[in-house]
Amino acid sequence: MCQYSAAEGVANDWHFVHYGARAVGGAGLIIVEATGVAPEGRITPGCLGLWADKQIAPLARIANFLKQHGAVAGIQIGHAGRKASADFPWRGGAHLANEQGGWDTIAPSAIPFGDALTKIPHAMSVEEIFCVQNNFVAAAQRALAAGFEWLELHAAHGYLLNEFLSPITNRRTDQYGGSFENRIRLLLDTTRAVRKVWPASLPLAVRISAIDWVAGGWQIEDSIALAKLLKAEGVDVMDCSSGGLVPDAKISVKPGYQVPFAAAIRQAVGMATAAVGFITEANQAEEIIRTGQADLVLLARQMLVDPYWPAHAAKWPAHAAKTLGYKLPPPNQYARAW
Repeated sequence: MCQYSAAEGVANDWHFVHYGARAVGGAGLIIVEATGVAPEGRITPGCLGLWADKQIAPLARIANFLKQHGAVAGIQIGHAGRKASADFPWRGGAHLANEQGGWDTIAPSAIPFGDALTKIPHAMSVEEIFCVQNNFVAAAQRALAAGFEWLELHAAHGYLLNEFLSPITNRRTDQYGGSFENRIRLLLDTTRAVRKVWPASLPLAVRISAIDWVAGGWQIEDSIALAKLLKAEGVDVMDCSSGGLVPDAKISVKPGYQVPFAAAIRQAVGMATAAVGFITEANQAEEIIRTGQADLVLLARQMLVDPYWPAHAAKWPAHAAKTLGYKLPPPNQYARAW
């Protein structure tokens, strides 16, 4: 979950305490928030980045602490595309004018997102597409240098890679638009290039919006076809979210509403998937894994509400109604209360 608390993309004490608390709380995998591969790829001016070497050391401090306390340290890298240059959510989240600290945005086609994100993005040239691909590779190398052991490419929620995938936002007529094969080209090429610099021994995940929730948009059949190709390129896990491409999508939100997407891809492709979205209860998460609907459950908002969610789910007597019966050893400093 984005914290919008960095300066010039550099992590600070807020990030250290925020992520460290989740490791102490028993999380097995912690994926650091969407981290921009370029300054103009940030969602807001406060988003983390990995476009410069000065951003490595503060993230390495975080990754080291997470591993010391039993969590796998992961990070998600992305480019916000036409949804970049936004103000902080607590100030409304509208696009920032350039004179207000914003910047020009880019996208596959010159189509604005809408609502409060009104900037018309610049339709990228092929040279600019190559540049973004190289930015992802460089960010992956910096993530490795910082000690992360899980890398996720963000191709969901209406950000740049997702914008190329969907026919709703990609109206190009060159080799990056039109057919399914052309629209997935940037993600496929980027994944292939990143996999060359990211060790085969470490997991590579891709987060997708499994469907757009819009007529004529990206559908689950497209996600299955894409997952088969990404698996062949060395992707280990498909992180299955949905939506975010357009502001007027009609989404039926209910507990576990996105789990069927993870289940469908897992069954059709035979690769590991992660389930996300409105998963809040321990028994709910356990059932998803036990019944083979997904291989991992990723929690976001619920872990903001309760950084000790894994500990509560596993052992704490005060939360016996949620307990799954597992033993989760506490940090020595907290053992007296566990």
